[in-house]
Order: sequence, then C-alpha cells, then structure tokens
Amino acid sequence: MEWKTSIAGQIGAETVIRGYPLTELIGSLSFAEAIFLVLKGDLPTEREKKLLEATLVAIIEHGIAPPSIVAARMVLSGGNSINSAVAAGALTLGDFHGGAIETLAKLLQESLTPETDNVRILAKRIILDYRQNKQRVPGYGHKLYKRDPRALKLIQIARDLGFNGRYIDLALAIQDELEAGSDGKPLPLNVDGVTAAILSEMGIHWRNGSGLFIIGRIPGVVAHVVEEKMRERPFRRLPEGTHRYDGKPIRHLKGK
Repeated sequence: MEWKTSIAGQIGAETVIRGYPLTELIGSLSFAEAIFLVLKGDLPTEREKKLLEATLVAIIEHGIAPPSIVAARMVLSGGNSINSAVAAGALTLGDFHGGAIETLAKLLQESLTPETDNVRILAKRIILDYRQNKQRVPGYGHKLYKRDPRALKLIQIARDLGFNGRYIDLALAIQDELEAGSDGKPLPLNVDGVTAAILSEMGIHWRNGSGLFIIGRIPGVVAHVVEEKMRERPFRRLPEGTHRYDGKPIRHLKGK
C-alpha cells in the first residue's frame, strides 16, 4: 500500500512543505504563517497572518482551572513524563473544551451561500432549527463573561484588518437571536465561537477547527506542566473539604 500526502515530503535532496523548500521557509516565515501554510496549502496575506497570530494568542491560556490544565498537572504529579502529561491535557480537548470551534465553523460554512442576502433571517432560521431539535448552538455562552473580552478584541482586530465578511456578521446575528429569546440571560459569542468565524473568514476548512485549538492551547499546557514539575510536590490530591462520600451508609457482609 502506498501512502500519499500533498503536505510535505522530499523532492530530491530538498524537504518541501506545500511545494516550498523548508530551508527557504526557515527564518522567513513566522510560526503563524507556517501554520497557515500547512493547514490551508498557501501562504497567508499580511492581514491573514496578523489575524491568525492574534487568534492563537487569544486561545493560548485561560488559567489553571480548565480540564486540559488540571489533567496535565495531575498526570505529571503522579510521576509521569512531561510528554505523557501534555498528552493527557490534549486528550481533554473535546466537544465541551475547544470542540465548539469546529462545530460552529461547520455550521457557518455550510449555512452561508452566495445566495444568502440577509444574515439575520438566516440566524433566526438556524436558532429555530436548533430549538426544535432541543440542541444548544455551539460557541455561545460563558460561565465568567457576559461578553467574552477575547472575542470582542478579536472582532475588533478582524474589522481593523478589513475582515468585514459575513461569517462574523452571521456569528453575531446568532448571538443577538439567542439572547432575544433567553429571558435576559447573556449568551455571548465566546472565544471558541469567534475563532470559528475567523477561520471561516480566512477560508480555512472547518475540519481544521479542533486542530487549531490544540495548536493554540498546547504551549499553555506545556508551561503548566513544567511549572508543576518545578514548583509542586508529587502526588497532588484534592484538598480536604473539597470532596465527600455520598454513597450508601456503612454496611457489613452477612455473618461478619
């Protein structure tokens, strides 16, 4: 069986990435530009580079509380290697931790067509469909924020760079429609949701959504794992007072 890839390989003595000699890319491309190249297949424009760089910074860290950090630090604390701990952190990235990027990007990219002339009408239709199916629209709501400041900043940067496309408009229209029917509960476009809109604006296929979040978050996971190794004692456990048993009362085997 022959394996084929259009991403990278050897042409003669030269290693190429999407056709570009690797030696030409080294020292010439930023990491964000190289990520764009391997994911999309072409070099980004200057504004695409800046927007992708801003997006990766926005998702690089969010404190010690998220599952990816807790899991990574716990695994390291048990005496495992750094690569095992980082892998454990990456394994927590799923439908409820970064996965909304890919799900919402798919929705945005498949909903908007050249014939769409009113994103607000489309947003109403999308919300109605989700409510009828008793599903939650991914990429909206946050436990801490009434408006996710990371999303607001990225939208501002996107607008300043000239990304005035309909994906961001549709994402914001969905936010407005969700909140219109939420009895005053804030359901903001969060950082996952705005990332979905941004990668759609840049023409990156929705199937890259979860991978993009992994790329952006892993440096933060690495930093936490190294800090755990250098700063904390081994064998972390939940502190007293933060957990309790709520099962059956004590009982005994018959005849004992």
